[in-house]
Amino acid sequence: MTVTEHDIVVIGGGPAGLAAAIAAKKSGVNDVLILERGGELGGILNQCIHNGFGLHTFGEELTGSEYAARFIAEAEELGIPYKLDTMALDITPERVVTAVNRTDGVMTIKAGAVILAMGCRERPRGALNIAGFRPAGIFSAGTAQRLVNIEGYMPGKEVVILGSGDIGLIMARRMTLEGARVKLVAELMPYSGGLKRNIVQCLDDFDIPLLLSHTVVDIEGKERVTAVVVAEVDENRRPIPGTEQRISCDTLLLSCGLLPENELSQSAGVELSPVTGGAVVNESLETSVGGVFACGNVLHVHDLVDYVSEEAALAGENAARYVRGERCEGGEPISLRAGNGVRYTVPSFIAPERAGDKLTVRFRVADVYKNAFVCVYCGDECVQRRKKRVLAPGEMEQVVLTDRLFAENPGLSEITIKIETA
Repeated sequence: MTVTEHDIVVIGGGPAGLAAAIAAKKSGVNDVLILERGGELGGILNQCIHNGFGLHTFGEELTGSEYAARFIAEAEELGIPYKLDTMALDITPERVVTAVNRTDGVMTIKAGAVILAMGCRERPRGALNIAGFRPAGIFSAGTAQRLVNIEGYMPGKEVVILGSGDIGLIMARRMTLEGARVKLVAELMPYSGGLKRNIVQCLDDFDIPLLLSHTVVDIEGKERVTAVVVAEVDENRRPIPGTEQRISCDTLLLSCGLLPENELSQSAGVELSPVTGGAVVNESLETSVGGVFACGNVLHVHDLVDYVSEEAALAGENAARYVRGERCEGGEPISLRAGNGVRYTVPSFIAPERAGDKLTVRFRVADVYKNAFVCVYCGDECVQRRKKRVLAPGEMEQVVLTDRLFAENPGLSEITIKIETA
């Protein structure tokens, strides 16, 4: 077993890991190592051949693979080393990483700081409790995307999609363009979980129906899917008897949510949020374990990769400060509370002394709101109130807290972000 030491170890070589490593290197830490379990850097972006990436970061529209290529090129130009086909097995609270690959065998890496950037995975069929056998033709939307875009295989010809997350919406369009017939997209909730632009460009433009408050209650077929039964659900998300409709198809794609990959985080003793499944972090994106930072979809699921890169760069910069011993000591942290209509906030705690001139707080709402207000309260006083024409769970929101706010509210213990209607 080889034992090595590195200033910063980044777990994951996708968009978050690349941005974090680049930011750490630019912040003056030369000894940065990326561990990537796949055979190439870039993560999930390599199979995203559709455009819509990079508008915030580069000011132009790129495909996912083009977006990833720019970060890969920058990482290589900076000389950041990485190990591919390398699985991180364990992280201790003392930041000792155990990893394995074919070349080095089992490795023990002592890190000055660890950045968690493992991304997320799709919720499988087993978590959905859908009745029926286990026939061929059932895929997660991300698996289908890889089959079509990377492997060159078509999963099927007549398709039903369960879940209206962004991957499912994009695959509705992709399957249609490849000659399949997408019969419908069923969504359990009374609203879509994807971006509005994807609903328009991927469903409306191709006349693919979206059935809200519907779910799949049965899958027919033993060797191969032959049909699914879709039913309407009530306000408790339970199927309504008598609303069933049988849809013949040979393929069912599941786009029913993403789960942050936090098994490694748990082994390190990191506190996880019961809402997001990601780590509970402070203003520096540092977890409850000192020197362990989290960013990207392993922290909370993002809608835009541009925000992933922005967030990961902050994690890389703060990890560099931690390693160099340059971070100032924070006082009593301010708790960030998710109030009415807000599901969670990232971060969860703020040390104003380390927050800088401005701090971006990201969150998602719990329902669809029209002509509502995003409000920030310091105690009982509303210090920010911004009107939004539409708020939806599928789109991430954010507020910016400035150093002036903290200066004007000394001794503050809690900030609440809530949604108010007129």
